[in-house]
Amino acid sequence: MWILVYIFFIILNFIAYFVPKRLYRIEIYSTTLFALLFGIVVDLILNLHYGLYGYFDRGFQWRGLIGEFLSFIPISILFLNYYPLHKSYKSQLFYILIWSVISTIIEWLMLKTEFFNEYEWELWYSAVAYPFIFLILVIDLKIIKKLLKQASC
Repeated sequence: MWILVYIFFIILNFIAYFVPKRLYRIEIYSTTLFALLFGIVVDLILNLHYGLYGYFDRGFQWRGLIGEFLSFIPISILFLNYYPLHKSYKSQLFYILIWSVISTIIEWLMLKTEFFNEYEWELWYSAVAYPFIFLILVIDLKIIKKLLKQASC
């Protein structure tokens, strides 16, 4: 049943590729690389070092690494592409919370397919962590925008 997770993320990749972009290509490229690196490093520590969770099974799994590429890239693109950067903080917070709820639901569904397994991890840990993860992605985007602005001067 875990193949459904791959199909879902492949569809999400197509959506991320074809949606109208509000970000420059360099912003998409750099934020996607950051999101991928950030996610893989966190998984290295929490999965491989501490054994809190795993993709398919404990330890490194190629299928899990492929799943990380299939999931982290479109989610970061879609999240940042529509992030209300120039709206009120209330709108930005609401947007982050909505994405956190969606991500928690997706993780719960991945648990049901055994694509993702929790050992010492609880779903609510993720629900608490997602707002911070998305905030880190926003901070990275702001840094990139600042660097691009400085480079064009």
